[in-house]
Amino acid sequence: MDAPHPIEPTAFDPRILRRALSNFATGVTVVTACAGEDRVGVTANSFTSVSLDPPLILWSIDKRSASFPVFRRATHFAINVLAMDQIELSNRFARPSEDRYAGVAWHPGQGGCILLDGACANFQCEKTQIIEGGDHWILIGRVLAFEDRGTAPLLYHQGSYAMALPHPHRQPPQAASAGAAANDLQARLADHPYFLMTQAVRHYQESYQPRQIETGWRPGEARLLMILNDGPARDMAMLARQADMPQHQVEQTLDLLRSRDLVERTPDGETLTAAGATQVRGIWTTARSHEEKVFARFDRAQVETFKQVLRGIIAAPV
Repeated sequence: MDAPHPIEPTAFDPRILRRALSNFATGVTVVTACAGEDRVGVTANSFTSVSLDPPLILWSIDKRSASFPVFRRATHFAINVLAMDQIELSNRFARPSEDRYAGVAWHPGQGGCILLDGACANFQCEKTQIIEGGDHWILIGRVLAFEDRGTAPLLYHQGSYAMALPHPHRQPPQAASAGAAANDLQARLADHPYFLMTQAVRHYQESYQPRQIETGWRPGEARLLMILNDGPARDMAMLARQADMPQHQVEQTLDLLRSRDLVERTPDGETLTAAGATQVRGIWTTARSHEEKVFARFDRAQVETFKQVLRGIIAAPV
């Protein structure tokens, strides 16, 4: 019998592969550890459960990461699952910094691991194994303790931050015996501003996002193109805040847009090319067309009042 022929690896453009992988929505974590006087923390969305008995989890880190030597020496690490309001923490631990912990509230865990205050969950783990996986190291840990605060998590999807909302087609069925109580609950929800806003956003997204994706643009890509349409961007941190994206994802998306000759790097900063400006006009046309369709049943005064209310809510102190 002839020996089997080795399978030749397929050459993928990593930018395109990364874009495809971003279809898989994940949570956002900050993995922390301490070895001696050295403290590290990195933002990661590679966290996943491996086993319940024994309780094992894993995550992976780029081999080029300056933080890996500390994770290699540390006996323990912690997985901090970020809450919906912790975008700034995600951004802080995703970019290089002399002291990522400056001004960050935390408390120590087992084996010197670091637990970030406000996380919706954390897992204190004893490191059990490090496995080589291509250009990453895979770290496996045994869960020794955990906390679950039950708050809404921060999500990551198609290069942008997102949040979890109940799917409208999977509402729990109402028991027939609930009767009046269920009707009363529905009546209260139908008059509750937060419930109405989330339903409105969901309804708008359900009909708009498929149209946007049909144009070939992911939300983060379209958002960056529209921001750059206002002028060159020099400050990557500011651009990340405007786009509501992690800074490393902004840089990766800009790299993809440059490869398509839609953005170019100039002395003034990242700038749209003529082809990029043409694409933005198409994106805006799709957005405005959908907006006109949704708001066609309301007169101009109603729409302006609606916008004023939204601006007021956004500007109000929390």
